[in-house]
Amino acid sequence: MSTAAVQELTAAAAATAASPSAPPSCGDYSANVFEGKAEQMTSVAAILSQKGFIPQELIETEINWFYNNLGIDDLYFATEPPETIAEHVLALYGAQVTAYTKNENVLDINLSKETESGAVYIHTSAPGVSQIHGPQFERKIDTKYLDVSSPANAYRLETYRSRGTVSKKSQTQLRCYFVSKCEFVNPNPTEAEKLDVQQVADKAFLAKASPNTLQVYERVMRNVLSREGPVIEMVELEGTRERRLIVGYKQGSTQGFLSAMSDLYHFYDLYSSRKYAEQFSNGVTILCIYLNPLPDSKSVPIEHSVHQVMKEASLLYVLPTTPLQILFQQAHLSVQETIYGYVCWIFAQHFLNRLGSEYTTLTQVLDANNAQHVEVLNKIKKRLRQETFTREHILNIILKYPELIKLLYINFAMKHYINPPESALRPTLSYQRLQTGKVLTDDELIDKIRRTTTNGHEFMVLEAFLTFNKHVLKTNFYQPTKVALSFRLDSSFLPEIEYPVKPYGMFLVIGSEFRGFHIRFSDIARGGIRIVRSRNPEAYSINLRGLFDENYALAATQHRKNKDIPEGGSKGTILLDAVHQDKGAAAFKKYVDAMLDMLLDGTTPGIKERIVDLYGKPEILFFGPDEGTADVMDWASQHARSRGATFWKAFTTGKSQNLGGIPHDIYGMTTRSVHQYVLGILRKLGLKEDRITKFQTGGPDGDLGSNEVKISKDKTVGVVDGSGVLYDPEGIDRTELTRLAEARLMISNFNIDKLSPRGFRVLIDEHHVKLPTGVVVQNGLTFRNEFHLLTESSADLFVPCGGRPEAVDVNNVHLLFDSNGNPRFKYVVEGANLFFTQDARLRLEKAGVVVFKDASANKGGVTSSSLEVLAALAFNDAEFNEHMQVHDRDNFPAFYEEYVKNVQHIIEKNAEIEFEAIWNESKRTGKPKSIVSDTLSVAIVKLNEELQKTSLWEDVALRRIVLGDALPKLLVTKLGLDTILERVPEAYLRAIFGSYLASRFVYKYGTEPSQFAFFEYMSPYFQRLSEMA
Repeated sequence: MSTAAVQELTAAAAATAASPSAPPSCGDYSANVFEGKAEQMTSVAAILSQKGFIPQELIETEINWFYNNLGIDDLYFATEPPETIAEHVLALYGAQVTAYTKNENVLDINLSKETESGAVYIHTSAPGVSQIHGPQFERKIDTKYLDVSSPANAYRLETYRSRGTVSKKSQTQLRCYFVSKCEFVNPNPTEAEKLDVQQVADKAFLAKASPNTLQVYERVMRNVLSREGPVIEMVELEGTRERRLIVGYKQGSTQGFLSAMSDLYHFYDLYSSRKYAEQFSNGVTILCIYLNPLPDSKSVPIEHSVHQVMKEASLLYVLPTTPLQILFQQAHLSVQETIYGYVCWIFAQHFLNRLGSEYTTLTQVLDANNAQHVEVLNKIKKRLRQETFTREHILNIILKYPELIKLLYINFAMKHYINPPESALRPTLSYQRLQTGKVLTDDELIDKIRRTTTNGHEFMVLEAFLTFNKHVLKTNFYQPTKVALSFRLDSSFLPEIEYPVKPYGMFLVIGSEFRGFHIRFSDIARGGIRIVRSRNPEAYSINLRGLFDENYALAATQHRKNKDIPEGGSKGTILLDAVHQDKGAAAFKKYVDAMLDMLLDGTTPGIKERIVDLYGKPEILFFGPDEGTADVMDWASQHARSRGATFWKAFTTGKSQNLGGIPHDIYGMTTRSVHQYVLGILRKLGLKEDRITKFQTGGPDGDLGSNEVKISKDKTVGVVDGSGVLYDPEGIDRTELTRLAEARLMISNFNIDKLSPRGFRVLIDEHHVKLPTGVVVQNGLTFRNEFHLLTESSADLFVPCGGRPEAVDVNNVHLLFDSNGNPRFKYVVEGANLFFTQDARLRLEKAGVVVFKDASANKGGVTSSSLEVLAALAFNDAEFNEHMQVHDRDNFPAFYEEYVKNVQHIIEKNAEIEFEAIWNESKRTGKPKSIVSDTLSVAIVKLNEELQKTSLWEDVALRRIVLGDALPKLLVTKLGLDTILERVPEAYLRAIFGSYLASRFVYKYGTEPSQFAFFEYMSPYFQRLSEMA
């Protein structure tokens, strides 16, 4: 290259620094200025000259355009070495040549460089247009850098749109993305330091941010830390139409948000000139976007549309991407319509009437008491549910009819969208769309769907949308801020053939990592919340198909189990998406917060506002621990408190002792009930516990399993837990097994030197293990999963303390019999929920096995939790802190210690009473104990409901007598009956009244009492009333 050319480039570089196209310094971030441009341009020119691809006479022109006219931010030139810049100039020139040969005016450029410390991406970008095809760099940045950022490993982003075009003949602009690894001032801040932006920020950010930006970001950051969900603010830049949108959220709480936001503002004909994603070591991400209107846009002015972007950013935060995204990107549907369609897609997957009238007819023809007939029905049911409407089939139908989705969305929104107040200066775009959209009645919609769709399947899928609309009683869909979507549903749409008992309350919750349900069978109800994980995609599909049915069955079982306590049964399930199996805690927190949106009145404008409530009555839910949620009950209670829930102390059970919880595992609450049934069998049959053999699933690491080991005195021959199988026909060494139980360790920690020569241990990750019998176990995981069905697991007593629901069903129960047709177990006490199906239990009982089912045997935990809830409702905050919260592990409150003993006694007494009732009723009627257990439960639940509605409750004196007997004496002594009656909600007191009278009556008189039995039962109470007169 000539000396004159070099001098000309140097002069051009100097002019660039003073050029008006250089980014101005503004009041938020200092402009990027690279002082070494002149020297760099010379180096780039030399490299290009050496490569020889660009003609010598054009090198100067191309470099000048690249540096001076293209308008690339100086951060690019400061970041990239001359060799890389030369490659990019070459790429731009090559794209121009390609476009010229094709006679095209549009250039397609995609450049990227990734290193361990960050990345640079450059691509041609039309303002206001989402990238549907091509490299989609923003989605890549989301997935690879922003979604996975954490205080330990975080990445910040700066991205700029070039102010110039790629050539004189093309209007194409470039967008540059600069990703860099964060270097925090204080990587491990204290709780106090987490509120100081100067402590938790990245050093590069602090070097660029203005004092005003630091002030704004610290305010946003503190709000993010103080609540769930996004914090969204907007700043008007003085003298321009540009708007600065700031969105803060907790790291990892949403995925794909950067790219989703681009789709959102493009929908409103807006584009961004620059964007920043800042990370902080306190776990906060702040996204800052500078928005401008497209020139000559016919859309709503930015002064108005930016407020709609803010509203919909909250909805997008909840579900940034869905399979319906393409309809939004191509402007066929709005964000709200798209997400509504996604919700209904999920609803249709679970609730389309998949069985049809033929199945109903078949159930009427076949004999429900015939095991073979039941087996056939179950197989047909599973096949119909699996094959009739797949997720993909439903999705394809939805994608085919966006115009119908629009009409169905309007039908939904007209019921649940809150009209803007009259004081509002202008109505929202959402409201305007509803006013201009065509509103059809339900009948008109059905007719429209019928005339538009081409077959019955399409009609049924879209009809399910309308079914959803009709049965949503309230939703947080239109709340300004939320972390997941929740819907309170009227359960009347559930087909009776599949769900014979209608749930009292039903919720659907949907988040970016999960979907979930909550079902309860009475107004006052309590049950655990479980996280359902999937080992692989196939397991996920199975779990998804059975999610609602499992939830329904668990809640129904809980309802029967809760028959003699005030709370009815409920259950919640959270199914983690296949790609989010590590997000259990995050999913639970979103689930809880979304459920609280349904329970609490919104009182904070712009954050939590009033919603449409078609249910019209206050609701209180009580959550308990279940699979995967035991360690987040404390958080749920405290979060309810932070959101102003008056019932926060009682909202969750299974809390830590410092929050007033009574841990089931520490005090063996569930096991105390289960073991009473074991002792009852031994007592009735004249057997000694230390003479019987026992097999148990659920190991010494779990609550029920560990306490079963500690409380029992039998000869345990087999234990199965998450780590594998432990077996010894001579009896597993009790001292070693107890050591594991005390330490809550799996059987993988068992000292195998303690096994007899005939004993063995097989772990799930072992293969080709030779047993003492000579049998070779090919796969340890399969052996563990099926061991309860193998002859080696035979024993006198089987106590399932863990395992998946329906581990033994009508299809495999025959494996619990030996080759001569004799049962391999004499007695079964079902500690784990739903371990056996009812058909399997009946098959065992018919063969002479003594079976006590889960709903009766393992209710100790629910009784303990119920009494924990009662104390939380009865004490005020100060009293609860003094008497129930354990602040010193060496100095428990005296009341707490005595109350725990009361709870243990009540559990054992209740179990003994029910055992005797089941035993006697089965002996009197000849019915299987599994049937009697259900019959007793149904009788108690029904009588309980009736008693709460009778005039007996209105008799205040009688009410006081009954409640005085039903309430724990220790609590009554501490507070006084009047105080308890004043503080505990009336609905809860009614439930105590009804459940106490109903359970004691049914346990004493059975399921077929004489017409005078109840009068006889109530006579002592009436006698006490007369004595008081």
